[in-house]
Amino acid sequence: MDPIYFPGSLGHKLAARLDAPQGDVKAYALFAHCFSASKDMLAASRIARALTERGIAVLRFDFTGLGASEGDFSNTNFTTNVQDLVRAADYLRAHWQAPKILIGHSLGGIAVLAAAHEIPESRAVATIGAPADAAHVTHHFAGKEDEIREKGEAEVSLGGRPFKIRRQFLDDVTTQNMEDHIRNLKRALLILHGPRDQTVGIENAEIIFRLAKHPRSFISLDDADHLLTRKDDAQYVAEVIAAWASRYVEDAL
Repeated sequence: MDPIYFPGSLGHKLAARLDAPQGDVKAYALFAHCFSASKDMLAASRIARALTERGIAVLRFDFTGLGASEGDFSNTNFTTNVQDLVRAADYLRAHWQAPKILIGHSLGGIAVLAAAHEIPESRAVATIGAPADAAHVTHHFAGKEDEIREKGEAEVSLGGRPFKIRRQFLDDVTTQNMEDHIRNLKRALLILHGPRDQTVGIENAEIIFRLAKHPRSFISLDDADHLLTRKDDAQYVAEVIAAWASRYVEDAL
C-alpha cells in the first residue's frame, strides 16, 4: 500500500503504513513503536505482518520528528506522543474503521494505556515490554539529566543516534499520572514481557498488572530481548495478541 500521511498533534505531517490482510478485515489495530525508534523497526513490521495473516489490519506510524514523519523531535514529549496516537486513530476512523485493538511496544506500550480513553472504540490494549511509568525513559539519559535541567537541553545518544532532549520533555514525563490511566483503563489488557528484559525490567509488568482491573492477562516472553530481535519472538507475540483479542472485538478473529 502507498505511504499514508496524516496531521500529528503538533501540526506536522506524520508518515504511516497500513498492513492489511488479503481478504476481509476482521478488526483494525493501532501500533505504537518504541521510544526514538520508527514504524519500520523489525519488531513492528514483523508483528504487523503476522497479524494481517489472522485478519487484523494494522496501522503503524512514526511519531512526530521520527522516521519519515515531519517535525523536530526535541519539541515532542510523552503528551505529544499520546496525542499523535489519538490523531492516528482519528485517521483510521475517518478512512476505514476506528481501531478496536491498541498495541504498544516499550514506551509505546504506556502511551497506548494513556491514549485508550480518548479512543472510545478501543476494546483491547496489549503492551509489550512496557514500563509502568513514563519517567522510566529517563534512564536513557544517563549522566545528562542534570545538564538538561541546568542548561535547558542536551544531546543524548539513543540507539547509537544523537537526539536533543529539552527540559520540557523531562518535566512532562515526570508529571504523568499513569496509575490513574491503568486503574481506569476499562478495557481488556494483555501484558507481554520478558523476564530477562535488560532494558525494562520485569517488575514493570508486575506493577501494571497489579494496578489494572480485570480482564487482565500476563504472558511471559521467556528469553526474548526487549526489541524482539528474533523473528520467532515477534511471531509469537502476534499469535498471542490475535488469539487473545478475539474475545473482545465484535467479530470473531
